[in-house]
Amino acid sequence: QVQLVESGGGLVQPGGSLTLSCAASGNLFSAYAMGWSRQAPGKQRALVAFINPGGSTTYADSVKGRFTISRDNAKNTVYLQMNGLKPEDTAVYYCSAGLAGHLYDYWGQGTQVTVSS
Repeated sequence: QVQLVESGGGLVQPGGSLTLSCAASGNLFSAYAMGWSRQAPGKQRALVAFINPGGSTTYADSVKGRFTISRDNAKNTVYLQMNGLKPEDTAVYYCSAGLAGHLYDYWGQGTQVTVSS
């Protein structure tokens, strides 16, 4: 069983930056694929970025060039650095983890990101 706890959300002006963190419990963090998804009001949850155990990354087209996902296996933590934030990035951001080719075995509780002037 893995527990995921997100932090770092908040209110930011358009063009600003935030870094989200997701701390994971357990001893097998380095073996997990880790992802960040988001859900805006009235919309389905959508994958934003993920990083596999080897460190390769994939991004949704809407965030390419603005967001960076990274992981620190020594700290059991995955990060999402968000730059150039836009109002349409406003959503609850969720961390997920999975083994053996999966990404959504476990979910965090989410952290709110609001981009507004």
